[in-house]
Amino acid sequence: MRLAPTLLLAVLCLADIAHAAPEELPTPLRSELDQRTRAVSFSGVALVAHDGEVLYETAHGEADRSRHVMNTVDTKFRFGSLGKMFTAVAILQLEQAGRLELDDPLGKFLPNYPNGAQARATLHQLLTHTAGAGDIFGPGFDDHRAELKRLEDYVRAFGSREPGFPPGERHEYSNYGYILLGRVIETVSGQSYADYVRSHIFAPTGMKSTDNLPEESHVVGLAVPYSGERSVEDRLPWSGTSAGGGYTTARDLLAFAIALRSGILLDRAHVDLLLTGKIDTPRPGLRYAYGFEDARLPDGKRRVGHGGGAPGMNAVLSIFADTGYVVVTLANMDPPAAMEIDRAASRLLP
Repeated sequence: MRLAPTLLLAVLCLADIAHAAPEELPTPLRSELDQRTRAVSFSGVALVAHDGEVLYETAHGEADRSRHVMNTVDTKFRFGSLGKMFTAVAILQLEQAGRLELDDPLGKFLPNYPNGAQARATLHQLLTHTAGAGDIFGPGFDDHRAELKRLEDYVRAFGSREPGFPPGERHEYSNYGYILLGRVIETVSGQSYADYVRSHIFAPTGMKSTDNLPEESHVVGLAVPYSGERSVEDRLPWSGTSAGGGYTTARDLLAFAIALRSGILLDRAHVDLLLTGKIDTPRPGLRYAYGFEDARLPDGKRRVGHGGGAPGMNAVLSIFADTGYVVVTLANMDPPAAMEIDRAASRLLP
């Protein structure tokens, strides 16, 4: 779906109101922004904050079209690959605690890993998508979907593959690499991936509406994912994983961004290590850090964050490290529904 040009005007309104406190937002301007967002059939939530203060927050569209339940600012949305940020934070927490080193090979933690060449890839290479680990989605995933419930199930299904290229040779986005990082977290911590991020990231950050519970849990307030007119719930993984796929709210992602800046999750040196770009990507001005993109925009602004997109879901968290702005966009529809709003905001915010 290509969003209409009126959306740029809508986000320009966001830029115009960015310096105002929430109680100072004029009702006509808010109404105009809402009207323009509805006009491009956006279904989801958008939030803009500055130095932790929410300046704008809105919800549009239906969370469940069959029951005509509307999205609200508290609706939970699946976030896809955005969850790689949580996995990277978890790895750096364990590194900060002295329980692993980023130059350690995968085989140190998974000594029985089926493929020796892949086992020699380092955690740094897995974090930066330079390990050649490849993807997990496509026909191979569809064949195993019903049996892929735990991270070790993914290793059992995909672990015998050869790396797509010698680890360290180049950058190639890899969902399976982050599955392997999840297995490292489980091995080192003695907890499941879901339990670890719940207790070490979500709980201390106050992210009470974020988790990786199985789809069969029927989470209250979770938006139904729609691709076109059809629900795609039957195509989702069994649960969220270390490669992504959990659910969250806009306010929870803002809390996560604030926690990174305040030292709740990592010390300052490790936050810098987490967010600083290390590997060039095909996109000009964009480097990949550890589970975060580090972009220099044409106007000089620095944006760090990550997105996620799949049929029926689109999510982006953008943190403007130099100015204190945070933009969160979540949608229960195909990309680029959230991405287009985020990109426009990235260009137009002060």
